[in-house]
Amino acid sequence: MVFSFLKGQFIDVIEWLDDSRDRLVWRFERYGNSIMYGAKLTVREGQAAVFIHEGQLADVFGPGLYELETNNLPILTALQHWDHGFNSPFKSEVYFVSTRRFPGLKWGTQNPVMLRDPEFGPLRLRAFGSYTIRVTDPAVFMKEIVGTDGDFTQDKIANQIRNIVVQKVSRVLAASGIPALDMAANTKDLSDIVAKAIEPTLTEYGLAMPELYIENISLPPEVEKVLDQRTSMGIAGDLNKYTQFAAAQAMQKAAEQGESGMGTGIGMGMGMGMGQAMAQGMAGMAQGQPAAAQAAAAPPPPPVETQWHLAEAGQTKGPFGTGQLQQMIAQGALTPESLVWTAGQDGWKKAADVPDLARLFAATPPPPPPPPAG
Repeated sequence: MVFSFLKGQFIDVIEWLDDSRDRLVWRFERYGNSIMYGAKLTVREGQAAVFIHEGQLADVFGPGLYELETNNLPILTALQHWDHGFNSPFKSEVYFVSTRRFPGLKWGTQNPVMLRDPEFGPLRLRAFGSYTIRVTDPAVFMKEIVGTDGDFTQDKIANQIRNIVVQKVSRVLAASGIPALDMAANTKDLSDIVAKAIEPTLTEYGLAMPELYIENISLPPEVEKVLDQRTSMGIAGDLNKYTQFAAAQAMQKAAEQGESGMGTGIGMGMGMGMGQAMAQGMAGMAQGQPAAAQAAAAPPPPPVETQWHLAEAGQTKGPFGTGQLQQMIAQGALTPESLVWTAGQDGWKKAADVPDLARLFAATPPPPPPPPAG
C-alpha cells in the first residue's frame, strides 16, 4: 500500500498521444506530482517538448526518446544549481508543441480593397483564399504567443494570422498595377509576394507559412453586372437582330402564358408571322441574295483607341491616347527609351520597341531651326 502511494507520487513516463487536428500546444498534466530522475520522455515526429521551470523556459527536446538526467537537461540543471548532478525527483511543467503543418485555414477581405485600375479607373476588389501554418521555433512560440495556456488550439491564433494576411494582400493588390481582368492569371505570383512579405512577422512569433493561396479575386456585384452586359453585347454581335429576336421571344412567351383564346390566337399569329419571315429570308438566299441584304445592318461601333501607360521614376502615369503621345514626343516628354505598357502587352517595353509607337517617332518633325542672327 505504501509502495503504491509512493509510486503514484512520481512520473516516470512523459509522452503526448494527440488525437486532435487543431491543437498546437498541450501541457502534460502531472497534478502536482514530481518527475522521477531518469524518467522516460518520448517526443514523436511532428512534436517538440518544452520544459518550464518556475516560470522560466528551460530545455527544448525534438523528436526522440530521452532519459531525463543532468546531461540532457543542461538549462534546468543550471536553474536548479545541480552542480554535482542529482538523483531525486523534481518538479517542472512540460508543454508539448505540435510542429506539423496545419492546412486549410481561411482568410478573406472583410472590406473591399480600393485601388486604381489601369482599365476601369478607381475600383474595389475582394479576395479570399487559404493558408498553412507551422511552428518552427517552439521556444519563441511559447514565449511570444502561448504563455501558460495548457490547451492552445489553432483558432486562438487564426484571427491574428488572418489579419496579417489580409493587410499584406491589400497592399500587394493596390500596388501591383495589374489590371483587374488579368489578376486571375497572376494569383500565383501575387501569393508568393504576400507570403514573402509576411515571413518576417511570423518569424517573430516562431511560426512559418509554408503555403498561401489567393483562390479568388472578385469585382463588386454591380461592376460584374455591367461587365456581363458588355460581354453579352459582344457575343450577340448585330444588336438589331439580337433585339428583334429577344422581343419575338418575349411576345411568344406572353402569348403562350395567356389564359384566353385571344392569347392562343396571338401566339398562332406570331408563329405564322415568324414563319413567313423565315421563309422570305430563305427564299432570298435561294435567289442569291446575301442575308445581310434582307435587313438594314447597323453601323459598326467606332474603333477603341489604344490607351498607353508610362513609367517614370517608379510611378505609373496615364492612360494617354495616341494624340497625347504625339504631343509628348514633340515636347520631349516621351523618348524612344521611355517605358510604356498597354492592356494585353507582355510587361513594360521601350517605346522604340513597340511598332505602333515607333512610327510616331518617325512621323514627328524635328524642332525648327533657330532664327537667323541679326
